[in-house]
Amino acid sequence: MRVLGTEHPHGFFDPDLPPVATVEPGETVRFATLESGWSPDPFEVTDLDGRRRHPAWTPDCGHALTGPVAVRGARAGQVLRIRIEAVEPGGWGTTFANARPTAFNERYGLTGSAVHRWTLDPVAGTGRNQHGHTVALRPFLGVIGMPPAEPGRHSTIPPRPHGGNLDCRELVAGSTLWLPIPVAGALLSVGDGHAAQGDGEVSGTAIECPMDRVDLTLSTVDDFPVTGPVARTPAGWVTMGLGYTVDDAMFEALNAMFDLLGRLHGVSRPDAVALASVAVDLRVTQIVNRVVGAHAVLPPGALR
Repeated sequence: MRVLGTEHPHGFFDPDLPPVATVEPGETVRFATLESGWSPDPFEVTDLDGRRRHPAWTPDCGHALTGPVAVRGARAGQVLRIRIEAVEPGGWGTTFANARPTAFNERYGLTGSAVHRWTLDPVAGTGRNQHGHTVALRPFLGVIGMPPAEPGRHSTIPPRPHGGNLDCRELVAGSTLWLPIPVAGALLSVGDGHAAQGDGEVSGTAIECPMDRVDLTLSTVDDFPVTGPVARTPAGWVTMGLGYTVDDAMFEALNAMFDLLGRLHGVSRPDAVALASVAVDLRVTQIVNRVVGAHAVLPPGALR
């Protein structure tokens, strides 16, 4: 197993960024990740720009990412299959509300800010903040993806068809994610650990935490074509849509689900639409990443 720590994080996607490791298809990689905002330890400030950061951070950085990892022989146009074997958060995390001015915070009517400092117990599966609130942990990676094919640095904030800042809470351990490969080698990077998050990520942050261990098995496939993120998770089959409006994201997620139903059950598109209306749940993934996300879920056993 290849093991990658947080010694050389990066804060952008770039197809010319050299891989820190090259693995064989089917190999498992163990990642550790920093907290998304580059904080090396717990903090209390409400001013995001006033906290202590990892020495590699610069003002133009986005999420702190580990990687990229190249998969030997991966070609643009193939599909990367990512089996999420294990996800273990560190012992602390933070959630912000109104940490900086945004259109959402203005519409929420927020005049003050809040910082919730969480102590995480991965063994018990719980997190407790300084006010005594306790939540169940459901850890996953907010960012898991590959760089666009276009040269240059690309922001980590908006999600893209080949992954990135998806913030889909269903991508927990035991899930498999399929992503279209945009560049030779795939060049997968991961980060933005979330110990728990609700659909929507409405404050703009989940429980943002470092990840002590994320085990991913990486392989390429040619027999499961996808044009955007598709996953099989403990919650069921998940198709994800992205767009500048929730409507656009919703229709993209549904179109992918109709295609998946046709593939899985051999039904026509009108039949897929009818069956989806009965058996598929439509959810808002996140509304805060410039490009919003929606996902459609076919629960296990919902259609036999």
